[in-house]
Amino acid sequence: MEFWSARDLMPILGYSTWRQFSEAIDRAKESCKTSGQPVEGHFLPAPAKRSGGRPGEDFLLTRYACYLIAQNGDPRKPQIALAQTYFATQTRKQELLEQREEENNRLEARAKLKETEKNIASTVYQRGIKLQVEFATFKNKHIEALYGGIPANQLKKMRDIPAKRSLADFDSQVELKAKDFALAMTDHNIKQKNIKGKDAMNAEVVKNSKETRQALLNRGIRPELIKPEEDLKRVEARRKSEERKLSNQNKKLLEG
Repeated sequence: MEFWSARDLMPILGYSTWRQFSEAIDRAKESCKTSGQPVEGHFLPAPAKRSGGRPGEDFLLTRYACYLIAQNGDPRKPQIALAQTYFATQTRKQELLEQREEENNRLEARAKLKETEKNIASTVYQRGIKLQVEFATFKNKHIEALYGGIPANQLKKMRDIPAKRSLADFDSQVELKAKDFALAMTDHNIKQKNIKGKDAMNAEVVKNSKETRQALLNRGIRPELIKPEEDLKRVEARRKSEERKLSNQNKKLLEG
């Protein structure tokens, strides 16, 4: 972990005396404590380097400690104002990076679920579920078993999802993976056990979906209580718009 000396940071933030700067440090420590973080883990006492006399007080500061000091410093100092702007910008960048990573994970999980649904649709079609309404029943039994008896149409109402839209487009990553796992097990077992007929395949998907639900419950996750995420169709549209803008910007740079 990187550390910065409070004594070195002091003039950078516009302070000329340790007494004034130590007051900002004390306020930062209090903020650290209030936020539930270990103060001693971010403000490590250290002797100050001096050419003569007794060693003075100093601290080795983590990046988080530097952030707290800037937030609790004198806003009238231009250096503090710049530091606050810097940390706000960096925090926003980190938030956007984390959001993009989470979106990527959801998009990948959604694509994987689509592939599994395509595979199992082919499997059950060959073994007795041929009509669209029959496959819709098969999928709904999967949803009911995974969500504690709640059918797909009721779940959409609970989550304010349009009736004609897929639940999966609003699922969290854990829901997408749970659905994929339950259906992948069902596809595997139907093939391995040579299961045929609507009733037998419906029973198999219910069994595997209930087992998947129980695994979630064992970890304290109740899928029906998970809040819906941003529509993945909207995420994809935003990504395409961003790519077009970036492409246009690059084109202008090359032409210029």
